[in-house]
Amino acid sequence: MSGFDTEHSRFATKYSLYLYREEGVDYYTEDNIGLRGAPVLFLPGNAGSYKQVRSLSSEASRYFHNVVQHDQEAIRAGTSSLDFFMIDFNEDLAAFHGQTIIDQADYVNEAVAYILSLYHDPHRSRRDPRLPDPSSVILIGHSMGGIVARTVLITPNYQSNSVNTIITMSTPHARPPLSFDSDMVKTYQRVNDYWRESYSQKSSSNNPLWHTTLISFAGGGRDTMVPSDYTSLSSLVPETHGFTVFTSTIPDIWTSMDHLAITWCDQFRKVLIKSLFEVVDVRRAAQTKHRTERIKVFRKWLLTGLEAAAPKTLPWHDPTVLLTLSDSSRSMILQSSNLTIRRLGAAGQTNAQLLPLPSGEEADGKLITILTDQAMDKLGDLEKLEVLFCSIFPLPHGHSSTLLPVEIDLSDGSPGATRLACKKAGGDAIHLPASTRTSKHAFDQASPFTYLQYHAADVEEHQFLAVVDKANDISDGWLIAEIAEKSRTFMVADISLKRLLMTGLHVELPADRPLMTDIRVPVLHSSLLAYSLRLGNLGCGSATELFTPLLRQYIGQPHESKFFVNFKQADISLHGIAPFMPPALKGEELASGVSFQLWTDPTCDASLNLALKVDVTGSLGKLVMRYRTLLAAFPLMIVAMVLRKQFRVYDDTGIFITFTESLDKCLRTSLPILFLAMTLFATSVAQSPTFAFRYNQTANLTEALVDYTQNDLFLGSSDTFFWFLVPLTGLVSVGACIAINYLVLAVTYPLSIVYSYSTTKSGYIKHEEPQTVICSTFVPSTPRRRAINTIILLVFVAFVIPYQFAYVVACIVQLATSTRALRFAREMRSATLMNFSNYTHSIFILMLWVLPINLPVLIVWIHNLSVHWLTPFSSHHNVLSIMPFIILVETLTSGTMIPRITTKVRYLTNVIFFSLAVFTAMYGVTYAYMLHQLVNLVALWLVIVHYAYQSGFPLSGLKGLLEGDDDTDVNADVKKMP
Repeated sequence: MSGFDTEHSRFATKYSLYLYREEGVDYYTEDNIGLRGAPVLFLPGNAGSYKQVRSLSSEASRYFHNVVQHDQEAIRAGTSSLDFFMIDFNEDLAAFHGQTIIDQADYVNEAVAYILSLYHDPHRSRRDPRLPDPSSVILIGHSMGGIVARTVLITPNYQSNSVNTIITMSTPHARPPLSFDSDMVKTYQRVNDYWRESYSQKSSSNNPLWHTTLISFAGGGRDTMVPSDYTSLSSLVPETHGFTVFTSTIPDIWTSMDHLAITWCDQFRKVLIKSLFEVVDVRRAAQTKHRTERIKVFRKWLLTGLEAAAPKTLPWHDPTVLLTLSDSSRSMILQSSNLTIRRLGAAGQTNAQLLPLPSGEEADGKLITILTDQAMDKLGDLEKLEVLFCSIFPLPHGHSSTLLPVEIDLSDGSPGATRLACKKAGGDAIHLPASTRTSKHAFDQASPFTYLQYHAADVEEHQFLAVVDKANDISDGWLIAEIAEKSRTFMVADISLKRLLMTGLHVELPADRPLMTDIRVPVLHSSLLAYSLRLGNLGCGSATELFTPLLRQYIGQPHESKFFVNFKQADISLHGIAPFMPPALKGEELASGVSFQLWTDPTCDASLNLALKVDVTGSLGKLVMRYRTLLAAFPLMIVAMVLRKQFRVYDDTGIFITFTESLDKCLRTSLPILFLAMTLFATSVAQSPTFAFRYNQTANLTEALVDYTQNDLFLGSSDTFFWFLVPLTGLVSVGACIAINYLVLAVTYPLSIVYSYSTTKSGYIKHEEPQTVICSTFVPSTPRRRAINTIILLVFVAFVIPYQFAYVVACIVQLATSTRALRFAREMRSATLMNFSNYTHSIFILMLWVLPINLPVLIVWIHNLSVHWLTPFSSHHNVLSIMPFIILVETLTSGTMIPRITTKVRYLTNVIFFSLAVFTAMYGVTYAYMLHQLVNLVALWLVIVHYAYQSGFPLSGLKGLLEGDDDTDVNADVKKMP
């Protein structure tokens, strides 16, 4: 769309807008692009391509061309084609940089306004002139594109109600995937606070998002790029306006997906496109149905239908079938509470079997379940099997007594026939994956089972459940119908998590169990643990069984279900209560625990045993997935404690011990105490209330507010059971610090040897004063030149490069300084040189652990340069964020060892490093960007110590630095190199 240029958006030179047309299906010419449907805009994610939309848009074009346009009833109801637009974000790295998200949202708003204006141009549109012009666009976002879609609604240039439906795929809504950038964290806070505040309004007129629908799709365990826990909307949107659903839940998909596959998976795209066509209504300016209707449509297409709140259509429909029966063999009224048909067509003609339904008080607490391997639809005309709920005809007063449109006569002309008015149950049919001896996966290409489930009290107006076998030839089809006490179908496993970990859970199901058994385990709610579930005593043989056991593992919010066919053993994992996740909106309590819904053949007269135990290996893998960003922050706490010990020993004895020796001392003294204190504090925080209170002046009352930051501390878990994660993570962080320390030594030692052989060894005076030796071996430049270099670099930071680039340069310079210091310490074997070498090595280790926090923004800057986008980052040109690092590194290049502090001021160094360690432990993961600023303050303090305590009086070293006398030195007796 070349017309969307710089006149419309200042980002037009960086981003582009496209329209998808399917060759041979969509009408378009050079003069008329053929807009005729509801506009849809696709937003790619982090480093994503706009071409990812092809799978969805191609399916939409072909499905409308082949199916929808031939359905006149749907066309009259406002269904139309979908015009898929997409934005090329130039593969921006939006997950690393908050300002990029804001820029993209700004561009999207301008693109939405431009798209809507296209429908006013008759030369671009082929719409029916009687239809209203579109006033809103459906947004579909993948990954970070979903966050951009939600940010659109809070940007200043947003046109009210121009977006009312947002579909996101694998989008981390609850929290940012990385917290290395302050703008990213602040943008998430602004967006999420806006959505929460909007839905906290009691009046719909005060809620700007009242007509907005948000659906979040999660890939599940196969998505190893973004934890699917973060896709949850429970803390942002009420169920009336949106929900999160896992792809393994969606009927006829039944599988998890990785981060990219969710954009092109064939089964998923078909379901999504069909649901979109059903929510579209071009008769309204909004182009979609009302919000309540949209939610109903999405629930119908995306949820299993087994949810407790799933609506049933049977009670609201009128009878459509007149079933006529007599005493002939073609009909039978059973005297039991169950019905089993093993082979269809055995009678050679249409016949019916009837189960009497309970009524009145007998209906309370009864559950009607039907399972068959036959397909069932609303019409039922072409099916071999029909399930009907029947009442005596004529119907009571108030119902139509006219003849019904469909008649099934099984009376054989008998004059004493009984007539029943029946409703078809096919509209409530639920698909379940087929489970047979040959089944391997739920998503196998096999005809699914059909399942019906009703509470007897909801259908008590009917007297019979009729199963009509219309097959004329014998086939292998089967059906099981059952009326059972609900109390027998549901049980709760009352077991503690500690006991479950120690002994496991064992449940025995009796031989006379119902068709379906639902077992809830309340203690299974954490996403940090994995389990293994096994089924024993299968009982039936392959010759007599109708189907093999089918298991559904599910939780209520988010909507996550997993199906296991031909169930014998299953690996159980869930996305329930996860670390760092905010609580539910308005403090609502989510359904506790995981439930296991088990369908077994009731004709097998054998008991079953279920055994659940913890999967240790799988749990470790889940810990790695949930806490991988921890290694970018938590080891900094260990480094801070090591440096604290080094400075304490140095100020007391004058010896700056090695990093390894200091770490050894910390492991024997301070670190165990710190881990114990952190464990106790984390446990106490987890037990604290989750509500804060605020005085509402407008309502003149005090209202309870949910603390959405309550899980930001430490390891983000509010479960006291996981107290051991603090010392465990500390131990892993110690190992990481040891590995990095030896890795740096493995790099600096060879470099020092190379440096030693590449420079001359003559000219050293080994009998000088220690400080003189250091200064005489480090003479890269004069103080004036160092000051000029520092000023030039800071000027570049202020106007050209982000401070993250300067930080990388500082790390490289510090590596060179550490390498030279190690070379001189090895060759001259001076205690002073060894102190300086240990000091520079430890500072480099400290800077190295901060480097990962700065690299993502630097990568974004380099990417912008590659696409010729030279607009500076306004939030990353703060000179004060890098000045202490640069001055400290430049000071160390001169070979200046930090002075000892023998006064009480040395305790301030101790407090500074300890404060850094404590903050890193408490907020290092949630606010990782703050770690750079804190270490920057540490560097500032070290610079002050360098210059304020040199030569024994405050700021004495600043004079020589500023004057820049090349022929004089601070100490008159310093000998010069020949």
